Amino acid sequence: MTADIKVIAAHECYGVACITALTVQSTQGVRKVEAVDPRGITATLNELAGDFAIEAVHIGMLGNEGAVRAVADFLSEFRPRHIVLDPILKASSGADLLSPGGTRLMVEQLFPLAELVTPNLDEAAALTSVPLPASDASPSACIDVMRQAARHLHALGAGNVVVTGGDLEKAIDLLSFTTSRGVEQEVFKAERQRSSSTHGTGCAFSTALACHLALGRGLPEAVLLSKAYVSAAISNAQPLGHGNGPLHHLYRMTQPRRPTKVVTEAERAHSRT
Repeated sequence: MTADIKVIAAHECYGVACITALTVQSTQGVRKVEAVDPRGITATLNELAGDFAIEAVHIGMLGNEGAVRAVADFLSEFRPRHIVLDPILKASSGADLLSPGGTRLMVEQLFPLAELVTPNLDEAAALTSVPLPASDASPSACIDVMRQAARHLHALGAGNVVVTGGDLEKAIDLLSFTTSRGVEQEVFKAERQRSSSTHGTGCAFSTALACHLALGRGLPEAVLLSKAYVSAAISNAQPLGHGNGPLHHLYRMTQPRRPTKVVTEAERAHSRT
């Protein structure tokens, strides 16, 4: 959540948060997960919705069936303009982050509500039973698997899908989106960065997507900009911790801003005449 708030701030949006599960974790992995009472989730969401004009909702780790149901019930009534669902099933260290019952309920109730679902290739395979590509598979073979998984995810109720492949030899993402002409697909490629500062890349990507949608951008542009942001956040990161370190979510703060000219009232009045 602290990382998501930084991503939102980096995109000049304001983030409000509802915690759905507490984790004991560091760069070395997730040690423990503790669920939040669904009644607290419902109360928090209702309180925030009554106070803020929310443009977009990003859903990350949910933890269990109770949290999924609370979030789905709220969104079914509230109906925000943009909902980005990152279906987090496991931590990169292997810890389970959503129960099997919660996974089924997420597919049944949240997939139809979400504007965009953003699984990585492993999550897409787990949700659809599509076999993962071989470790030495070519980029074209990996894209074929992504296309197949995306079709299955559409069949499960997802209107628009981004299957991310940051762990592949080539950093490939596939956007599969619904238009008036049917389902269209667009592939985004980049060189994979050799870095140990990649903790939370999927969360940062999907949160950035929610920000761009809130700012009125279309899906292809939002994916392109979010991918570029994550790539830059990795390349600007400094090694932190003893494991897989985080991105530099606020790297733009360290970059020089373009000089701006201060215009006086006299100059402004002269320009109008």
